Parts: sequence; C-alpha cells; structure tokens
Amino acid sequence: MRKKFPADIGATQFLQRYWQREPLITRGALPQYAAIITRERLMKLAGREELESKLVIRARGRWIVRDGPFTTRDFARLPHRGWTLLVHGVDLALASAARLAAELSFIPYARFDDVMVSYAAPEGGVGPHFDSYDVFLLQAQGRRRWRVGHQANVDLVPAAPLRILQRFEPDREWVVDAGDLLYLPPGWAHDGIAVDECITCSIGFRAPHAQELAERFLDYLRDRMSLAGIYEDPGSTATREPARIPSRLVDASVETLKRIQWSTTDVVDFLGRYLSEPKPQIVFSRPRPALDPATFTRRARKHGLRLALATRLLYRGSTFFINGESVPCPRSALPLIRNLANDRTLAPPVTLSAEASRLMHEWYGAGYIELSD
Repeated sequence: MRKKFPADIGATQFLQRYWQREPLITRGALPQYAAIITRERLMKLAGREELESKLVIRARGRWIVRDGPFTTRDFARLPHRGWTLLVHGVDLALASAARLAAELSFIPYARFDDVMVSYAAPEGGVGPHFDSYDVFLLQAQGRRRWRVGHQANVDLVPAAPLRILQRFEPDREWVVDAGDLLYLPPGWAHDGIAVDECITCSIGFRAPHAQELAERFLDYLRDRMSLAGIYEDPGSTATREPARIPSRLVDASVETLKRIQWSTTDVVDFLGRYLSEPKPQIVFSRPRPALDPATFTRRARKHGLRLALATRLLYRGSTFFINGESVPCPRSALPLIRNLANDRTLAPPVTLSAEASRLMHEWYGAGYIELSD
C-alpha cells in the first residue's frame, strides 16, 4: 500500500496542508500513465452498457449532452472541435486504471469513488463547475488549460443540461501536460479546456451527503428493528372533535419512537455494507467451469490471488465487508485477508489455512476474487 504522494511530498504533509484545503499542482507526478488508454479504446468502453458514459458538445453557444452507450457511428458524426467524451468507472474495466487509483491508496478505500476518463477534442470541456468531492486530475495525453477559483457565488446557468456556473471567477490558471497532476478540494470551481486533443483521468473520492447517509441508515434500521406492542387507549372519553389528533396518541407515539436505538456496532456494520456496495450496474463474472476447492487452493498457493476489478473489500476489526456483504473472518485468516484488502493482491506463495481456503473459494465462486496469472 502506497504511503507517499506521487511527487516530492509526503502523504502526511499533503493531507495536513492541502487535503480539503487548497488545490495543488504537481508537474510530472505520474508520467508512466501517459499511455493509460487510447482514444479508440475509450470509445469502445463508451459502448458498454455497464459503464456510464456521456458526450458533452458545445455548439453555437449552447450545451448539448447525450448519454451512452455509444456506437462508432455516433463518434463519426461529431465536429472536429468543442466536444468531450466522459466514461465513468474505467477502473472497473482496465487494470491500468485500477493501478492509477492505487497510487493514491494512502487515502482510505472507503472514500474512493471511481476513475473517470475523458477524451476532449480541441476546445472541448464541460464548462465551469464545482464538485462536492475531492478529485485528482491527471493529464494523460495532450494539454489542457485549467482555471480554478474558490468563489462564493455558486448560481447556475438556468435550464442548462449541466451544472454550469453562471458567473465563474477564477483566480489561478495552469496549462498541464502529460504526467501533471492537479488536486482540487470539494467546492473549488474549475474549468478545463483542451488546448489540443487530450485525455484526462479524474480520480474521485466521495464524501457521502448527510441526507443520503441518514436515509440509507434508516433503511438499514428498518430491516433490522423489531418494536413490540400496539397503541392502546382504554378509558378514552367521547370527543366533540373527531378530526383532532388526540394528545394521548401523540404522547404514546413519541414514547414508542424513543425506543428506536442503535449502537456503534450498528453504524459500523451499516457503513461497511454501504461503502463496499458495488454500483447497481455491476455484474460479477463467475468462473466457468469453477475449480474444485482442492485444485483452487493448490493454484492459489502457487500463483497468488487478486480481487476482481469491481470488488470492494473493507474491514473493521475482524469483520470484513465485501461488495455490500458482512463476513465474519476466522482468526487464523485475519492477517491474510487484511493484506488482500489493503494490497488487493496476494503474491505467491500464498499460505492458506483450511478456514481461509474455504472463504477464498467461496469468494472465487462468486466472482469476487481471481487467480493471478
């Protein structure tokens, strides 16, 4: 697991000085990802149902947005300038994009969202906007001009198909080249325009909104709580106002709802499931044919194991959360599975206890882990 920011700065220094505080531009931070993907490969990914994709076109002073999946014919009709293709979840399809995300693994996986990759024709962009999450913008190919500002006015252009700022007020500007990395905290307005055709990778780190977190937690509680009893009102008197809600019913309901309780253990279990839950369109490929347990264990020991690209594996104490499921872990398997969760791979030779072998074979059968090549 990486401990250093991809530049001559420690992870601790970056987190204390810049994280959620100030933008940071680092030149030549990750030049090895210049060839992470070609335009043609990105366009093919934009044709896949399980990956969210979008075309943003600026034409005659107005914005046009189209949702994928797209075909080759869709791209052939585009102008030579002023458009952008966005593909989300590229880390679920390309191991190189997953490795790019791992360059920032000093930030907890619980915060990681996805790697979105964009291709922009010259003058392409998505307009000045701001995000509610932390984002690292790696320039893979070509050049892009970024303008950034921390403004108070966040009024949006009325009726626009994108959340575009009506009055963008940048206070700093950079032209980035291949390998340059720009970090932006939440709420910082930014606008990126392609100087020439370019590819940009956006590594996003989500921060759950309080309202969403509360709603999902209440859903979690609803499926797990059990309150006994019903409302009773013996000795009631006749009313002259039958439409009036009785005070006795209000008071009894208040006392009933006070009985809804939860613990830190409940919150941890909810967070583990919620934060490891794969996106709705994700489908895990089960091995066909699947290896029997003995053959699987033998090959795992020899070749190693890795998480499937789409798998999210988190843990707290001795409980692991994999793809929205809570899994108590045998004590003998704790160090091994923690290493798998943190590094996303187990290099050979892999020593598997009988308990660990049974659990790994179960995850293998579900398509959550794979044998390494």
